[in-house]
Amino acid sequence: MTATALTDFTQRLDKTAEETEALLGELLSDAPMADEIIRPKRLIESMRYSSLGGGKRLRPFLVVESAAVFGVPRRGALMAGAALECIHCYSLIHDDLPAMDNSDLRRGRPTLHKAYDDATAILAGDALLTIAFDIITRDEIHPDAGVRLALTRALARCAGVGGMAGGQILDLAGEGRFGDRDPVDVARVQQMKTGALLRFGCIAGALLGQASPAEYQALDDYGRALGEAFQIADDLLDVEGDAATLGKPAGADAELGKTTFVTQLGIEGAKQRVRDLLARGDAALSIFGAKGDVLRAAAHFVAERKS
Repeated sequence: MTATALTDFTQRLDKTAEETEALLGELLSDAPMADEIIRPKRLIESMRYSSLGGGKRLRPFLVVESAAVFGVPRRGALMAGAALECIHCYSLIHDDLPAMDNSDLRRGRPTLHKAYDDATAILAGDALLTIAFDIITRDEIHPDAGVRLALTRALARCAGVGGMAGGQILDLAGEGRFGDRDPVDVARVQQMKTGALLRFGCIAGALLGQASPAEYQALDDYGRALGEAFQIADDLLDVEGDAATLGKPAGADAELGKTTFVTQLGIEGAKQRVRDLLARGDAALSIFGAKGDVLRAAAHFVAERKS
């Protein structure tokens, strides 16, 4: 990746992060919607605590940039990205709970259940999950109700039984949480647990842009490669990183006895797998020519990140 491409990518990532932060601030305000009586202060404060003031906003960025390939208006793409980010933030809240990963630190500060309590954390996660579907169905996302329906269905599937939630329970089963350890298909688990929401960020642009079947498939293939590369990079960071840089505890996977890409492939094998995935993602984007350059840069960013 050239220095110019890296600079352009970084500037665009930062801009999307700023716009997403501002939009989430609006969407998670304490002002009730027309059909709401109130928005309870503690619930809104806890939702904002876990959603604002941190994160690279990679998932909304993928929505915005995949949509930009088709010339989709930015506001609609940002709204779809905000819905996706609400799902992501809810998942982090619940993942950190004592019954799940039992984490004390997230983005360099106490996790929500530590800053508040378990009950508030559960309800804040529930509310973020729910508001995501309020957002994704709004008229300003896209004028075509059929497009909004397709987005809603895709988001539900990526977040639910066959996506993130399903992957999470398979991961816990692999740790022996429910009795004997189940055999772990790491690629399948992580394609669901981590990769599904990243993949949605890519196919959302295709849905918003009413892409051709070939264009949709290209972004789907790219999203799958990106999701796996992201997880392998995360596994490597858990082994090679430190808490100060990561903003969360390092070495957590080893403590929990998790089977990861690193435990299966070794460090060098995992790094080679990432290189292969980058090549696969690049090939998938070839259909878009230069319009895919920012997404190419995103894949390199995911693979080479330090936190």
